[in-house]
Amino acid sequence: MIDTKLTTNGRVSTESHTPAKAKSLDLAGSRMTYSRLIGALFLVGFLTYGVGSGLVTSLVGGSNFLSTIAASQTILVIGAFLMFLNTGVDVAKGVLFFPILEKHSKRTALAYLATMIVEVVLLSIGVLALLLIVPLAKHAGEAGAQTLGAILVQTNATAYQMGEMTLGVGAVFLCLLLFRTQLIPRWLAISGLIGYPVLVAGTIAEIFGLHIGLYLTIPGFFFELVLPFWLFFKGFKPAAYQGV
Repeated sequence: MIDTKLTTNGRVSTESHTPAKAKSLDLAGSRMTYSRLIGALFLVGFLTYGVGSGLVTSLVGGSNFLSTIAASQTILVIGAFLMFLNTGVDVAKGVLFFPILEKHSKRTALAYLATMIVEVVLLSIGVLALLLIVPLAKHAGEAGAQTLGAILVQTNATAYQMGEMTLGVGAVFLCLLLFRTQLIPRWLAISGLIGYPVLVAGTIAEIFGLHIGLYLTIPGFFFELVLPFWLFFKGFKPAAYQGV
């Protein structure tokens, strides 16, 4: 296809738009669309789960929290809903990542998507445990109610740690593929390769009662904070994406 247009000196110039060039433009647009969506989802996930978890923790952090839930159950439900909303965000990330990763390694794409699904199931179990506190609060004065409430809170905490452990394993495979294909800078992929095994170690420590997981999330947090901004402003590396 050849377009004609008038130049500043009055002459007619022609510009050729070959099918290859059009395809290249389409790929570039698709690359930025996917990368920006994935980057935005990372940030939305941070926001929804972080705010939701903060609301819930403010209510169930005390030793006799069950007696105060009845007056603040709306806050608990909103917090749990925000935490549950994060599960939808995680599924969306896995789905959007899949067609990009599949072009380079279908096995890795399936493994990452599978770990995301397992994480979502575990996080959903944790949220369900939190929501069960609402009807339990009506029996706060009965024997064993506070103990059962503490078990429900711990169920959510354990489900979260197991979900993060599963996701961490899948993310290692993701970062290996990103490093090999250079869809993102290798220094960023390396930060994930360092951060996620440390994260997995932290979740295992928390499950065994060693409360050091918060500190061990820092390396992985760096990757998950820098990656969305890189994807939003730079996107996946064009040469690596178009070369598949």
